[in-house]
Amino acid sequence: MADERDAELWLVRHGETEWSRDGRHTSTTDLDLTDKGVEVACTLKERLAGTAFDLVLTSPRHRARRTAELAGFPDAEVDDDLVEWDYGDYEGVTTAEIRETVPGWTVWTHPTPGGETADQVSTRLDRVIERIQDAGARVLVFGHGHSLRALTARWIEQPVDEGRFFKLDTATVSTLGYERDFPVVLRWNS
Repeated sequence: MADERDAELWLVRHGETEWSRDGRHTSTTDLDLTDKGVEVACTLKERLAGTAFDLVLTSPRHRARRTAELAGFPDAEVDDDLVEWDYGDYEGVTTAEIRETVPGWTVWTHPTPGGETADQVSTRLDRVIERIQDAGARVLVFGHGHSLRALTARWIEQPVDEGRFFKLDTATVSTLGYERDFPVVLRWNS
């Protein structure tokens, strides 16, 4: 087994969709990228060039798989644990609309009726981290805003709700790794 401190996790949020652009919570709805989303996702190919990855994973959602393809990774392995936080009844709804009936609501601090709990999200993202650390590999993942932010919180050994401190734009690249014995954020939202 490799040393987990050799592990490096590169995160790419999918390109823009109509709902990500409009602030609508998007989990299970399988939207395509907008024209702008395609254009910006194509720039990922150049930004990722020159870096060798031992493993490339993607969420099964079309927007993530399409982003992986445009970035030059059409054969990325689908990992169901990389899906977006399941918003349940809040699918397609904006935070402002939810707050009309649940003041102060955030996915980080409040329940999502019919959706996932923070503990459920944590459990599946911990499986992703364990897989990467066990391999001691450089891994590239294509995923979603809230789940990648939650994955980052878990990487640095924090509860999922600490993901609220990591703003993540579409079609950005972030890198997690180690400094000595500590899991760290090496680069964020670039």
